[in-house]
Amino acid sequence: MTAPRGSDPVAAPAPRTGRGWRSLAGLGLATAGAAGLVLGAGFFWFASVVPAEEVTLDRDADGIVVLTGGASRVADAVELLARGRGKRLLISGVHHTTTSREIARLMPRFEPLVACCVDLDHSAVNTVGNAIETRRWAKTLGFRSLIVVTSSYHMPRTMVELRRQMPDVVLLSFPVVTERMRAQPWWSSAPTARLLITEYLKYMLAQIRMRIEAAAVPTDLAGGGSPPKS
Repeated sequence: MTAPRGSDPVAAPAPRTGRGWRSLAGLGLATAGAAGLVLGAGFFWFASVVPAEEVTLDRDADGIVVLTGGASRVADAVELLARGRGKRLLISGVHHTTTSREIARLMPRFEPLVACCVDLDHSAVNTVGNAIETRRWAKTLGFRSLIVVTSSYHMPRTMVELRRQMPDVVLLSFPVVTERMRAQPWWSSAPTARLLITEYLKYMLAQIRMRIEAAAVPTDLAGGGSPPKS
């Protein structure tokens, strides 16, 4: 039997039913819910590893590096240097107009120590830059171990970036716990919770960026290129 004249012998696709759209919407909601659970669990893990108390170092190191962002960080790092926990101190991310003399004036008790044994990094503008400049400093001085000083909530991302740049250098964390973090649990303070959430998202973005960079390196080399320089 032949098809009636003027009719299309190929059947038209059936229109998508409401049930099909509901299935897609349900799948999307389930995926979003699962992603939210993963992110939520990751955040609670992150919050649990942020130190609430300052730690006691169990060994000395070749050098000390402090990332700027709070006056107490620099003061604590200079105290460590004065106690002989490292040979030299790098203050990374210093404003381009700041000098060693200005820092010494803020801590007159340590003025000779700052003059002899403190180096300033004016180049870094973020945590990635801090890690790059710290690597250069440590390599120049031949340091194989570093004490890392920064705020407690910033420490996880800092250590990730530093390990990326210096996989063969021993890194000892010395987190500086702010009064806000020390005074009350993070979940009882909206500003502290927002701070931790923001830092957690930055930490996750850093992890994703590093995985993308690591996956791209073999492809570049296979094409005859060379590893990216930093």
